[in-house]
Amino acid sequence: MTDPVVPSQGWGVLHLFCHVGPNTDPQAVQAALKSSSAEGHQVITAAMLGHRSDVCFMALGPNLWRLRQLQGELVRAGLALSTSYVSLTEVSEYAAGMPEERKRPRLYPVLPPEGMPAFCFYPMSRRRDVGQNWFSLPYEKREGLMHAHGETGKLYRGRVVQLVTGSAGLDDWEWGVTLFAAKPDDLKDVVYRMRYDEASALYGDFGPFYAGMVADFPQVWEGLGLVGG
Repeated sequence: MTDPVVPSQGWGVLHLFCHVGPNTDPQAVQAALKSSSAEGHQVITAAMLGHRSDVCFMALGPNLWRLRQLQGELVRAGLALSTSYVSLTEVSEYAAGMPEERKRPRLYPVLPPEGMPAFCFYPMSRRRDVGQNWFSLPYEKREGLMHAHGETGKLYRGRVVQLVTGSAGLDDWEWGVTLFAAKPDDLKDVVYRMRYDEASALYGDFGPFYAGMVADFPQVWEGLGLVGG
């Protein structure tokens, strides 16, 4: 067996966006998901809306090799990867002083949250333009902007659960943002409202958005409406 590759804290996170093909074997997909879960890795499945993908698998766990194994098993089951995202769970530098019991859900989340089937993922980075370079701001300024940003997010407590994962050096963007909500318009509202925060309005760059519905894989497969299963 290959030696595990494990972060010093937190978990690896792998978003796999896939298309269903004529040879996709749902039983083989389900077996891959069960095997990964049995080895201590969570896998959230979502039926995706739009042309970019049919289904998303969001896998979290300590061993990057195990995440890679899941990716291979899903491909062998007949799924075609359309895109992916690699990141790690983390505690923001602006939240380093928070109590350990508040850090743990960020580093070791239990997903998906109950009663929140609406799903959204997008990547983002901080701007480096002349006059709008986030990384040239003093720490105290950045901390204040992020505190204000967090206050906006608190308005959606109980309606939206957010997981921000770090991807600097791992993928094309600096963070991946995964949102779960009770209603799809909650996703729209929280993203729109946060765009007015200075941290986003002046210093945020955003990648493509992926939206869908979280469910167990048999429900996702049935809901795709593409093939019998």
